[in-house]
Amino acid sequence: MPDIQNALAAADRALDQGLDRLFEFLRIPSISADPAYEADCRRAADWAAAALRDIGFDASPRKTIGHPMVVGHRRSGRAGAPHVLFYGHYDVQPPDPLELWTSPPFEPQRVAGPNGDVIVARGASDDKGQVMTFIEACRALIETQGGLPVDVTVLLEGEEESSSKSLVPFLTENREELKADFGLICDTDMFDAQTPAVTTMLRGIVYEEVSIRAAAMDLHSGMYGGAAQNPIRVLARILAGLHDEQGRITLAGFYDGVEELPPAVKREWEALGFDGAAFLGAVGLKVPAGEAGRSVMEQITVRPTCDVNGIVGGYTGDGAKTVIPAVASAKVSFRLVGSQDPVAVQAAFRRFVTERLPADCEATFLSHGNSPAIVVPSDSEPLRKARAALAEEWGRTAPVIGAGGSIPVVGELQRILGIDSLLIGFALEDDRIHSPNEKYDVRSFHKGVRSWIRILDALGR
Repeated sequence: MPDIQNALAAADRALDQGLDRLFEFLRIPSISADPAYEADCRRAADWAAAALRDIGFDASPRKTIGHPMVVGHRRSGRAGAPHVLFYGHYDVQPPDPLELWTSPPFEPQRVAGPNGDVIVARGASDDKGQVMTFIEACRALIETQGGLPVDVTVLLEGEEESSSKSLVPFLTENREELKADFGLICDTDMFDAQTPAVTTMLRGIVYEEVSIRAAAMDLHSGMYGGAAQNPIRVLARILAGLHDEQGRITLAGFYDGVEELPPAVKREWEALGFDGAAFLGAVGLKVPAGEAGRSVMEQITVRPTCDVNGIVGGYTGDGAKTVIPAVASAKVSFRLVGSQDPVAVQAAFRRFVTERLPADCEATFLSHGNSPAIVVPSDSEPLRKARAALAEEWGRTAPVIGAGGSIPVVGELQRILGIDSLLIGFALEDDRIHSPNEKYDVRSFHKGVRSWIRILDALGR
């Protein structure tokens, strides 16, 4: 197999041209949530497909029920080569509020940052800069080796920032074309600015809205107070009972399917020196509020949670209104890990509420969706090879980490295509994604390209 040093050198030489190509991509305001930018989303899909064709992929935008998907294929020509499916997205968040940007959001700027130059633009980190690290890596490999070391299918979505309504139908209808051995997903972060990581654990979610009704109408508290049931009081008592004094969640069977971290992973995490106090201190907090005896890193990534995300009832306007409300409502989310069953958790929550309702109260529920957690086997060969390749580039071990949020595409690739995914990205915590002045470090882009060269080479060996 050809020496990848030539490809790495080519990536170094082409850094400025690669940034020029990224800047072209960033100038397209592909805001998927706003119908006014529908034509720009099509333009971004066309641009991405053309960029893939430019390096020899068979690529095209594909029609969906919403914004186009971009699909590209390039075979390695090697018998028995692994087949990888690379996923990213070309759509971006709206840039509002515009007045907080230091430069126009779709006029990318390369400016000095505290740790080197950064690219400032909407989509620089989430996800166009990340997508282009992979495409530029493929470019360098093809230029120096005449091809890729693995078979590659690229799938770029145009609705990741606006509910992904086309994703499941498209994956289902094109299951055979998109089949691969495993997935590579770039929409994720480094552990810190010096340490790459591979995310293999993603929490799932159950999101419920509950409303408790008592009287047929709002009541005057002077006339009915003391005699009438108050749904706010009922709801507050029920919500308070969802956790015990140790921070554990009290739903029956909630911890079924929750497993401990493998000892080797736990040792790796302890060696990383994650500063939980600094993490909380950055947002004005001091004391971890999760399960007692668990580190902050565990609490935010690999332990299940329950949070009240919103609560409303009665009069909330200015001034006073002495009212006993007829209805009080709350939105409650559960983050799931391991093999927790989202349907079982949903049912347990609804039972928990209804069993605690006093006379004259009834509860109604509205689901805002649920999905299971994702865990990639920690001993898989692709994971081992990817970690070794990242260590070569960055000079330090790439830990296996969990992500506290939920990334639905990972579950859909597993459910519909039957493939596990490795999440490898080069974004940083301070990239301000979804906020004004989103940025991507030039170093993240450059070493991201080099990292993908090494990863693809390793996967092909």
